[in-house]
Amino acid sequence: MDVLTGTRARTRRAILDAAVAVLSKNSGASLADVATEAGVGRTTIHRYFRERSDLLAALSVYLLERIETATERARLDEGTALEALERVCQEYFELGDGLLFAFDNPQLTTWEGWDEETDADRALTRLVQRGHADGSFDPGQPAEWVTQMLWAMLYTAWQHTRDQGAPKHSSLELCLRSLRKCVAP
Repeated sequence: MDVLTGTRARTRRAILDAAVAVLSKNSGASLADVATEAGVGRTTIHRYFRERSDLLAALSVYLLERIETATERARLDEGTALEALERVCQEYFELGDGLLFAFDNPQLTTWEGWDEETDADRALTRLVQRGHADGSFDPGQPAEWVTQMLWAMLYTAWQHTRDQGAPKHSSLELCLRSLRKCVAP
């Protein structure tokens, strides 16, 4: 990778991270607002994303990539199923701003890729099946239910932090505590 390519990749990532930060607080924010947060000029942001729709499409792919990376970091095949579920919950919790933005704007979750099963989805399904097999998860709760419950609890924790001003660590602990109780046999 040459220096220009590395610089361009870092600038693009900075713009996408800024978009997450800005749009999660104000979904109607302008590209100029995103540029300011990213520390780049408006012409720079337009070199990467000509239109707002281009930025949103790239943000969709970026968020899906971040979910995949978080799933890999959680090492779902290590330790007990419950430990792995807690690790993935902790990893996903860190994606809060971007996923709150996506979930709060339902038209965005119709982006390309959001309705397709991903490697992360399959890994979560395998994890729940492992929990069923080793007796650590309630076998009466199908994998799809546990996965949807995980996302719902994460959303609630993110909202609790954003809307109630709760400390992140408190919201995460409540999420993990509730999740443990929900999957318990």
